Formats: sequence, C-alpha cells, structure tokens
Amino acid sequence: MEYTQLGRTGLKVSRLVLGTMNFGPQTDEATSHAIMDAALDAGLNFFDTANAYGWAENKGRTESIIGSWFAKGGDRRDKTVLATKVYANMAAEGDAWPNHDKLSALNIRRAVEASLKRLGTEYIDVYQFHHIDRATPFEEVWQAVDVLIQQGKVLYAGSSNFPGYKIAQANETAARRGSVGLVSEQCLYNLFERRAEMEVIPAAQDYGLGVIPWSPLHGGLLGGVLKKEAQGKRRTEGRAAATLADPASRAKLQAYEDLLDKHGLEPGEAALAWLLTRPGVTGPIVGPRTPEQLTSALRALEVELSEEVLSGLDEIFPGPGPSPEAFAW
Repeated sequence: MEYTQLGRTGLKVSRLVLGTMNFGPQTDEATSHAIMDAALDAGLNFFDTANAYGWAENKGRTESIIGSWFAKGGDRRDKTVLATKVYANMAAEGDAWPNHDKLSALNIRRAVEASLKRLGTEYIDVYQFHHIDRATPFEEVWQAVDVLIQQGKVLYAGSSNFPGYKIAQANETAARRGSVGLVSEQCLYNLFERRAEMEVIPAAQDYGLGVIPWSPLHGGLLGGVLKKEAQGKRRTEGRAAATLADPASRAKLQAYEDLLDKHGLEPGEAALAWLLTRPGVTGPIVGPRTPEQLTSALRALEVELSEEVLSGLDEIFPGPGPSPEAFAW
C-alpha cells in the first residue's frame, strides 16, 4: 500500500479511500465487516462515511455498522483514519424540526455527539462538511469546530462538494481566527467529469487541501459498462442509463473501452489509476459492495499508465482547462 500526507497535514493516509455508503443499504453487516477487515489487511487505512448514510428510515445505519466493527477490537480503531460528515437532516421521516441539519453551531454539536455514539469512538479524525450552508457564516462554523478540537472529539475538518470560492472563504476565515481550517475536499471527479479541474482542485492545492474524488467510476460508467451490457451482466438505471442514451457519450465510452482493451487494461482499474496520477489527488473513494470489488479496486495501485494511454484518455475525455481561460477566451 502506498501512503501520502493528507493535504498540508502530517496525517498519513492510503492512496485509496474505503467508501462505506453501501454498508447497510446494499451490503449486510457481516459482509461490511469482512470488507473492512480485508481493507485493513491490505493496508488501506482511510475510511469515509457520513451521518446520513443508511438513508431514509435508516439514517446513521452505516456509522453503526462501522461502530460494531470497531467494537471487535484488534486495534481496528487505532489503525483507521476515520472521516465522517455533517449536514443532512437526521430527524425521522415526517419529524423534521428546526436546527436538525446544516452547519449551525447547535447542529454541529448535536451531530458530532450522535456520530461518536453510533461509531463507538471518542474522536473523529476528519470531520467533513457534506455541503455548503449559505445561511451560516464560517465564523460560527469554526467556532463550533474549534471547541470540538479543544475537546479532542475532532482532529481535522474537511469539506465535501464545496466550490473553489467557498474553500477560499472557509480557510481565509479560519486563518483570521488562528484556526487550522479545511485540510481536505471531497469532490466529484473522474475522467467523465473533470470540471473540478477548473477551480476546485486549484483552490484545494493553493490552500493545502488533499483532494478526495468521489464516484471515480462515474456511477459504473467507467468500469467497462458497454462490454458488461453486451454480455448481459449489467442493467443500467438512473444517471448511467441517461448517459448511455446519449449517442455522443456512448461513443466516448466505446472509444475509452477500445483504448484500454488495446493496451490490455481493465477499465475500472485504469480509471482509478488515472486519478492517482492527477495533481493534488490524495486518493479516490472506492465503494465496494463485495470483497471481490475491493480486490479489483486494490489492483489499481499496481497499474501504470503509459504516456500513450494518458494522451489517449485526454483525447477522449478532455479536461475543461484552467480558470479563467476555460471560460474567458
């Protein structure tokens, strides 16, 4: 396993991040525990979750599954760099009440205590803001986080789905307060969706945030979806089905799969390996539903992409270019 620093911090994390969103809704507790054991055995030490995972009537279920895994002992908690998130309304269906969501100091305090209880731990390594809160000033957010850091309940703060200007606002406000500020940004980033290269990733690099891409296979589209579709192994739905219905997008995916087939590369592994070559990227989030999917993801660490392949990928999925050139001229 390869390790790197998380942004400008001294925290060492694996180049792949274990995403746990499927634990509960898609993957039962026993299998989830097996996947986490296999990840740790492989040296993957960075686990990502969120208080809302479990969804609908089971919000918090994913954190509880991780908590029951920690409770098994064996230094599981000590070996894991744990990241979770706050923002979603955690009230039961039909029982929403003011101050049960977003980033007010009150909700941050309430949410972190609930997450700690579900996770069965005394501290969260990276506490991430799942979305921007337009109604709460960053002075209030950092006041709440600084208290948690002083109490030892949170070590670092990160963002998720922040635009570049909000990363700047957050860290400029933190600097004025003498606070550490954001150390990571979790954003949608993959070969198919490269808009983060315009402003989000440059802002993260300038402020010393590690970039953690989510949906690295773009909902499975970069995992060899056309070949699987032809073999009857995959049914697409939702965003993936809509993308495949677009002739231009389908042609790009076909060219992508043909390029990788020519070089003997597996699409899903190549898509992850490409992200590992990108400036500023700490490691992409992989969200396996089965131990076999985790094994496949881990193989990406051994994939080396030639200049010919990298150039071919850029031709098929060109990036937007830097800001402001990308939109100014």
